[in-house]
Amino acid sequence: MRRARRYLLPLYLMLGACMPVSQSDTPTRAAASMESDLPSMKSFSVPRPSAPIASNSDIARDFLDLAFSLESGRGLQTLTRFEGPIRVRVTGAPPPSLAPDLNRLLHRLRTEAGIDIAQSDNGVANITIQAVTRAEIRKTLPTAACFVVPNVSSLKEYAASRRTAKVSWSRLTSRQRLAIFLPNDSTPQEARDCLHEELAQALGPLNDLYRLPDSVFNDDNVHTVLTGYDMLILRAYYDRELHNGMSRRDVADRLPGILARINPAGQNGAARRLSKTPRVWIDAVQTALGPGAGPAERRDAATEALKVAIAMGWSDHRRAFSHYAMGRLLQAIDPEAAQDHFVLAQRFFGTSPDTRLHRAYVASQLAAYAISAGRADDALYLLTPHLDTAAQHENAALLATLMMLRAEALEMAGRVSEGRQVRLDSLGWARYGFGSDWAVRAKLREIGSLSPLRRRRGAL
Repeated sequence: MRRARRYLLPLYLMLGACMPVSQSDTPTRAAASMESDLPSMKSFSVPRPSAPIASNSDIARDFLDLAFSLESGRGLQTLTRFEGPIRVRVTGAPPPSLAPDLNRLLHRLRTEAGIDIAQSDNGVANITIQAVTRAEIRKTLPTAACFVVPNVSSLKEYAASRRTAKVSWSRLTSRQRLAIFLPNDSTPQEARDCLHEELAQALGPLNDLYRLPDSVFNDDNVHTVLTGYDMLILRAYYDRELHNGMSRRDVADRLPGILARINPAGQNGAARRLSKTPRVWIDAVQTALGPGAGPAERRDAATEALKVAIAMGWSDHRRAFSHYAMGRLLQAIDPEAAQDHFVLAQRFFGTSPDTRLHRAYVASQLAAYAISAGRADDALYLLTPHLDTAAQHENAALLATLMMLRAEALEMAGRVSEGRQVRLDSLGWARYGFGSDWAVRAKLREIGSLSPLRRRRGAL
C-alpha cells in the first residue's frame, strides 16, 4: 500500500532541484485535460530493466522476509498467490494514461516474470483496478495514496467489509479476487507508480524492506516502476514448485533450487547479508519525511535516523539515505550543512549499479547548488551521467528536472541555443511527471530562479 509516506517522500526524492510542487496541489483530471500550448506529453516505450546483481543467497533471504510478513511486521503463516491464469479489468473513470501504462506492465509481467496475466475480455476478473478520486481514497483510508484489498471488487464493497475478516491479508489461504484503488486525478506518473506497486503486491509479496536497494518493495520509494530484481522475485513467487499453503520452511527448502534455475548468474555472487533494519530507524525516517510532523520534529527525527545508521555501523544505501533525508530537511535553514550531507550521501551510495538511481537524485541536489553558485561546468559534470539513468528507470519527473537543470547550466556556460533546446525537450517529460501545465511552468520557474544570470536580469 502506498501509505502516507507517498504524499511527502516524492517531495524529497523525485523533484531534486529545489522545493517541488506539492502533489496535493495537482489540478483535477478535467483541468489537466484542457488544451495545452506545451509540447505533447512524452511516454516511455521499450523497458530497459537491469538484471539483479544480488547473490541467490541474499535473494532467497529477501524472498522469505518479503513473502512471510506484512508491512506492519506481522508474520504470515503460509504463502498465498493466484493459481492459474490471472485476468485484470479496469473500472471507474481511469485517466487516459492508465491504459497504455497497464498494457506495458502486463506485457512485462508475462515476459519477464512468466506470469499468465492479461486483461479480461468478458468483464470477469481476478483483479479489478478501480480508478477513483483521491478524495474518495482518503475518505476510505486517510493515509493512503492508493491501496490493494483482498476479496472485494469495488470501493463500495470494501467500505462495507472494512474491519472484517473478509479483507484481512493475514487470514487468506489463496488469492481469488482482489481490488486495487488508484487515483484518477493525480499526475500520470503517480497513477502509474501506484499501478506498479499495488499490482506487484496483489500478485506477490505484501512486505517492504528498507535493505533492498533496487526494488519497489522498499519504503524509501526511490524506485517507482518494477525493477529487474522485482520481476525475479515475482518469477520465483509463481514458480511451478511453489503453491498456496506452503510454510516458510517449505518455501525455504525449495528456493535454492528455484533460484539456481531461473537466476544462474546469482549462484556465484558473494552474499552481502545486510543487517535487518530496526524499527526505530524506520519510525524516525517516516516521521522525518511523512505527514503530520512540524519542521523541528522532522529534523529531530532525521537526526535520530542518522544516529541509528551510524550506531548500526551501516555503510550501505540506508546510511546514504539518512544523510540525504537530513540534507533535504536542512536546505531551508542551513544550505551549507545540507550540501555536506548530500556529499556524504553520494559517497555512501557508492558506485554499485543498484544505487545509480539514488545517485541521480543526489546529483540533482548538488547540481542545483552548483548552478546557484554560478559553476556551470560543475553542474554539467554532475548531471550528464544521470540523464540516461532517469530515463532507464522511467522516472519522467526526475528526468525533466535533470534536463531543466542542465538547460540552466548550458545557458550559464554560453551555450544558449543548446540550453533552450534541452529545456524544450524536457517539457514533454514534465507533463507526464508533473501533470498540469501550471505545475510544469511552476517547476520551470523554480529551477530558473537558481541561475544567477536570471536573478540579475530579474527574469524569473
